[in-house]
Amino acid sequence: CWEVRKHNSSEWCHFIRSNPDCRLDGGFLDYLDGVFCVFPPRLLPLAVTLYALWLLYLFIILAVIAEKFFCPNLSAIATNLKLSHNVAVFSLTSPLHGVTFLAFGNGAPDVFSAVVAFSNPRTAGLAIGAIFGAGVFVTTVVAGGIALVKPFTAASRPFLRDVIFYMVAVFLTFVVLYLGRIRLGEALAYLGLYVFYVLTVVLCTWIHRRQQGDGLAPPGPWEPEMPTDTEELESSGTNSGDYGEEYRPLLPSREPSLRILTTALSPLDYRKWRRKPWYWRLFKAFKVPVELVLLLTVPIVDPDKDDLNWKRPLNCLHILTSPLLCVLTLKSGAYGLYQIQGIFPVWGLVTLVASALALIIFITTSNEEPPKYHCVFAFLGFLASAMWINAAATELVNILRTLGVIFQLSNTVLGLTLLAWGNSIGGEGSAAPQHPPGTPWGPPAILKVSFSPPTDTFSDLTMARQGYPRMAFSACFGGIIFNILVGVGLGCLLQMTSSQPLVKLEPDSPLVWVLAGALGLSLVFSFVTVPAQCFQLGKAYGVCLIAYYLLFLCGALLTEFRVIRFPTP
Repeated sequence: CWEVRKHNSSEWCHFIRSNPDCRLDGGFLDYLDGVFCVFPPRLLPLAVTLYALWLLYLFIILAVIAEKFFCPNLSAIATNLKLSHNVAVFSLTSPLHGVTFLAFGNGAPDVFSAVVAFSNPRTAGLAIGAIFGAGVFVTTVVAGGIALVKPFTAASRPFLRDVIFYMVAVFLTFVVLYLGRIRLGEALAYLGLYVFYVLTVVLCTWIHRRQQGDGLAPPGPWEPEMPTDTEELESSGTNSGDYGEEYRPLLPSREPSLRILTTALSPLDYRKWRRKPWYWRLFKAFKVPVELVLLLTVPIVDPDKDDLNWKRPLNCLHILTSPLLCVLTLKSGAYGLYQIQGIFPVWGLVTLVASALALIIFITTSNEEPPKYHCVFAFLGFLASAMWINAAATELVNILRTLGVIFQLSNTVLGLTLLAWGNSIGGEGSAAPQHPPGTPWGPPAILKVSFSPPTDTFSDLTMARQGYPRMAFSACFGGIIFNILVGVGLGCLLQMTSSQPLVKLEPDSPLVWVLAGALGLSLVFSFVTVPAQCFQLGKAYGVCLIAYYLLFLCGALLTEFRVIRFPTP
């Protein structure tokens, strides 16, 4: 499909529509047809600008879904299933990912992007480039930035454990790239290695707690003193006991259903809006349309609220909108538009059944008290937000491939730059912990952090400035293990069939080997230099990492534009 720009501009549209290699798999918009057929050739710069803005907006959509809808519902599911802290909550070694159930929540954009990219051999380079590119970016720029912001002493055992597991994952990926295909055994090896990593983390936690007698180790000199759980509970209990009854109204207020609906659908907090600076308001204005559509289609269950975030009119509306969303986004609406016996569409049947169920729930429940089955809405919200992420990831992969055709760039370079930066930088959200930081054996204390996109650079640097550089640094190496192992393993496993139990990985440029080598070299550098400095990391280490990334980026771009050439067999 790259050959389109070599033809006369009058032939672009015919070439795109007649070449099977230019067909985009899935998605609601045909970006190649739009840029080469809808826009005249002289308006190509305008089309590229619009596509770039839409690409940026897609990253915002993914961040909003993951932070405010997908992860909170996963947290509610974990609470309802009564998962243990080792299984369900975030740990110190990976504050933005966790190691098990909630890891999928925060890594969802990366995993869905990988699944979509691996569905087509022509776009598999996007997934490889994004996974490797994000790995190099996070382990150099983010880790180096943390050391520059606040020099600290790294936790030795968690660091060594995470780097070793990550190096094994990179080596496994290098092997499958060299072989040019990944079979069922290799895909299962990826997932098995992640399970082994989780078991190792849990075992280290258990050993540490046995050694400490289930006590919390005192914070180190680099960590501020924080109140313990008991102190927080006593404080909150005293306050509620002294003042809660005094100010509680004699009769519970009964809001009308229409007011509850309009309040629940408002994505703006007007008091917060007035306090924030202009640039925050501008960014919020871009997110409001997305948040409004998501509020209409994705229910949220909040176990921390007394009413579990039960909004009777809105939740009954979700009974209709969430199933419709699922059938209309699955396979880009192919299943939802299917005609049953050529007469009645599937979306029509879903509308009838869901409307009847919503009416029954509305009649049999009240505005004041959530029903006993309210936890089911968490599963519905999880499914609906997953479908939104899948739809956004499909559009993201398609528009990146289109930009690659326009500028004649390989999918690998697009993955290591745009896709990797977009997924690594993340959105808003803080990661200020509410519990004491931990101890040498790696996730000894349970940490409560706000949900934000995976490996959020801004959250990591904010944590470091707030006095938690160890925690942020651990996320750089422990968090992205999930992305590479589950992203590649699950992405390839879902594409395998009984007739063809393998996925072909055909590197579209020598840049793949530059990526693999750069990531492996950065891990080896940290694995050697960090213990050599007795885990005391300062500004010199940070400068070296950032300089290494700049050199890598220059080498990658020079390789892409064939200034640097590799011998071909």
